[in-house]
Amino acid sequence: MILTVLKNLFSRPVTRRYPAEAIREPCPDYRGAIVFDVNKCVLCNACARVCPALAITIKRTERQIIFDSLRCIYCRRCLESCPKDAISQDVHYAKPRTGRHNMAMNVPVPPKPSPKPAV
Repeated sequence: MILTVLKNLFSRPVTRRYPAEAIREPCPDYRGAIVFDVNKCVLCNACARVCPALAITIKRTERQIIFDSLRCIYCRRCLESCPKDAISQDVHYAKPRTGRHNMAMNVPVPPKPSPKPAV
């Protein structure tokens, strides 16, 4: 046991010192943070219907998407169900959170198409 103690005493730590050393790139199948593109969203509610953790709530009257990232299990079902590809996953690690705050995003009203000229 003394040999193990001495070896560990004079060797480098196995873990990375995160702020000082950069973290390594995630593996290709890493499921990162969920990102919504509100400009593509049509508020169809497909993502909220398939979410097994009920982390996504759509309020059509207020044109709002509410996402609870602490409830999300990162199963990717919302990505697969979105018809407009308005949801994606970021390949970087999600930053830790200190409190339970839902992310509320307002979806802009799409511009009305211009009327066609009469012939």
